Amino acid sequence: MPSSSPTASPPRSTARTCPRRSANPTSPRTQPPPRDAPRRGQGGKITLGFTAEKAHTIVDIKECWILDPRLFALVQPLRQLLKRLNFRRRADIHLTLADQGADILITGFAPEGLPAAEALTKFCEDHKIARVAFDDGLGPETRWEPDAVTITLGGVPVPLPPASFLQATPDGEAALTAAVLEAIGKPGTVADLFAGLGTFTLAIPAKVYAAEGARDALGSLKAAAHRTQRPVYPEHRDLYRRPLTVAELDRFDAVVIDPPRSGAREQATALAECKTPVIAYVSCNPASFARDAKELCDAGWRIDWVQPVGQFRWSTHVELAAKFVR
Repeated sequence: MPSSSPTASPPRSTARTCPRRSANPTSPRTQPPPRDAPRRGQGGKITLGFTAEKAHTIVDIKECWILDPRLFALVQPLRQLLKRLNFRRRADIHLTLADQGADILITGFAPEGLPAAEALTKFCEDHKIARVAFDDGLGPETRWEPDAVTITLGGVPVPLPPASFLQATPDGEAALTAAVLEAIGKPGTVADLFAGLGTFTLAIPAKVYAAEGARDALGSLKAAAHRTQRPVYPEHRDLYRRPLTVAELDRFDAVVIDPPRSGAREQATALAECKTPVIAYVSCNPASFARDAKELCDAGWRIDWVQPVGQFRWSTHVELAAKFVR
């Protein structure tokens, strides 16, 4: 579940009058990383770790205090597996903790042959892996998945496509969900924009229109909602090219929006003019949030409160949720 984004500042009056709640830090050692980067060095040594800041150098990891212990326990076995698979290049490893266990996607490399298949099968059986997929440039190819992999969102198991976007930590997800539910109150109808797999959609006890541009994520949300008979109405929609209009937004009692780092410049214009009573805005980039918030506030909206959520331990990144009212 990133691109660079322009920076902006909210109006000074907004900054002074907006109530800012205390930060909600999440617990360490529960945060799955976006990816590990393995590389084979001289003597056949496998270097497996994160890239250094503003560089391509891979820093080998011996311990990691932000990684869930269940995922960190796989680091050394993954080194051994890559050696058995005759790994000889640089690649990315995406680790996700799914309902069934560890979900692993290796991009930039795909092993071939019977010995590789046998080594992979033994690794998965020994470590109770939920799924392993490889992507050598043509899209993920699943090599191991004994049971359909899911991620539970809002109490609903949702089919999990490889390398899907998720909130970084379960604690952070819970804090953001609680903030969204508090912000919107008890509406009858809600629009969830940039809905993804349904992190907020499936937690909202109302009729929810869910707009999402990624087909695989939307398909998973649709399947989960249909299986549990939730009143969810998903639509495949690119909100950058085709944002909801003012007339469409006016139909809802509340709007939830959780855009990528670049924010929601195109959608913010219509949000600024709509008559929806409340907007819950979730952001992973305070700069693009400030830009969109300025457009809303210039049109008469007011920030009721802002809730920082610190789910990126020991980094400068912060997530936030905000409630806008008129």
